Amino acid sequence: MSWIDWLVLFGTLFAIVGYGTWRTRKTNSVNDYLRGGNEMKWFTIGLSVMATQASAITFLSAPGLGYEKGLRFVQFYFGLPLALIIISAFIIPIYYRLKVYTAYEYLEKRFDLKTRLLAASLFLVQRGLAAGLTIFAPAFILSTILGWNLNFTNLFVGVLVIIYTVSGGTKAVSLTQKWQMGIILLGMVLAFGILMYRISGFADLNTALQLAGSVGRMEILDFNFDLNERYTVWSGLTGGLFLALSYFGTDQSQVQRYLTGKNIKESRLGLMFNAVVKIPMQLFILFTGVLVFVFYLYVKPPVFFNETALEDLRESEYKERIDAIEDKYNRNYEELQQARLDYTEILNSGDDAVSGPEKARFKKEIADDLAIRTEVKNLLLETDPGFKVKDTNYVFLNFVMSYLPVGIIGLIIALIFSAAMSSTSGELNALATTTFVDFYRRLFKKDANERQQVLMSKLLTVFWGLLAISFALAADLFDNLIEMVNVLGSLFYGTILGIFLVAFFIKRIGSNAVFWSALIAEAMVLLIHFGRVYQLPFFLNLKVEYLWYNVIGCGLVVILSLIITLFSRR
Repeated sequence: MSWIDWLVLFGTLFAIVGYGTWRTRKTNSVNDYLRGGNEMKWFTIGLSVMATQASAITFLSAPGLGYEKGLRFVQFYFGLPLALIIISAFIIPIYYRLKVYTAYEYLEKRFDLKTRLLAASLFLVQRGLAAGLTIFAPAFILSTILGWNLNFTNLFVGVLVIIYTVSGGTKAVSLTQKWQMGIILLGMVLAFGILMYRISGFADLNTALQLAGSVGRMEILDFNFDLNERYTVWSGLTGGLFLALSYFGTDQSQVQRYLTGKNIKESRLGLMFNAVVKIPMQLFILFTGVLVFVFYLYVKPPVFFNETALEDLRESEYKERIDAIEDKYNRNYEELQQARLDYTEILNSGDDAVSGPEKARFKKEIADDLAIRTEVKNLLLETDPGFKVKDTNYVFLNFVMSYLPVGIIGLIIALIFSAAMSSTSGELNALATTTFVDFYRRLFKKDANERQQVLMSKLLTVFWGLLAISFALAADLFDNLIEMVNVLGSLFYGTILGIFLVAFFIKRIGSNAVFWSALIAEAMVLLIHFGRVYQLPFFLNLKVEYLWYNVIGCGLVVILSLIITLFSRR
């Protein structure tokens, strides 16, 4: 990167941190620190909710998913608008009426202390791990691309977030997230515009979309009812609905965002903003990845997008083998270029017979390209069996670093850091609030004065920040980051949602029934997941993808609670 890019990068990051710290420097009451003084308007709430969900992982992995698989991942979000409508109609009024700081306070009022602490503990485990992952994931990718030390990058992101989150609490998080989302959206729009401009030098948009569509990149809807199929309309409308209900309705990192509203109306409008904008935004990010795929039909991409790993191979005893693979890749790319030209000629002629030999040849060359890339991955695994060979997380940044102009590169890197900081700050703020309200103040120090409460909240924020950094320093990289975050959430969200659904809607069920049902449900979800991961005999052929964990966990809590209640009354 040039000095201009470095200036844009660090200028953007330090300006955001300075702004958040300065604007909230006089925060000295518990209500201001934990609920932002209840003065946020709907637009700030909407951007804050979006920024907490849209971590750096979204902007690293989603374009890679679009490049590799097309637009189908957007089905994951189909249940989200309905979930936000349900939360706005039924859940937000309850939280406001009870004037809670955390979602889990309500559970003690409805059930008892042990149920409250169980739900809060599940949240702390899940979100504590996720906070470390949201620091580590972009740090790993950026350290590889920029040549930075990984530990330094983890510390850099973590310390910046701790500074302004500790300083101003919830208010600082909400105010900085508004500007961070502005940087993120500006950077993505600029990258998209430049990508469109570069492709227009080779083909018009209609031709580009037909090329992508011919190899399945433009397919959005899949109505196949198969539990082993990860992204379908049905998994999005059911599993995605349950996941979104739990995440936005019971996860403190989101509940805390909309409880900062001036009133119920502002909170509802903030969520409705996300209900309208989220799916188009995610489709836009995935479509950016599809356009990167089209761009690399005209401009030769590397045979493996993690070019640092390629350089290591070229300098090792495997040099001759990687050179041979790259020679074959170059020859195949020439064949792909010719197949693309032949197929494009048919498209431009207006001939409807696009399913002929030219299209078949084009698809074959794409498959051959994929096979050669697989050879590189196999060679990397041969050198290091633990190497993570999924390179889609590097696709978008490879394009950015290679083909965007000076200044824009720095802005895009600032985008990645801003996204990491925005989601991490929301998580740390929620973790500290839950620990303080549901454990420290409830169990240990009920009579602490205002100053002591604010001080303890800040100390807990530092604690969770350091814990997240420690996890990031010890973490390993997963194949696809955005999927891994959603898997992690799905392991816990179904159970938590089941507890809250019983609390909200089934008044006959008592605390003991829901408590033991939640423990059993969580154990079953974890058993199903890790049974599949480690290929245990019974689970080896169990065809259940992770989105269905949310339905299973929630359903088990509700059904078992009803059964236990029925038998206990008899």
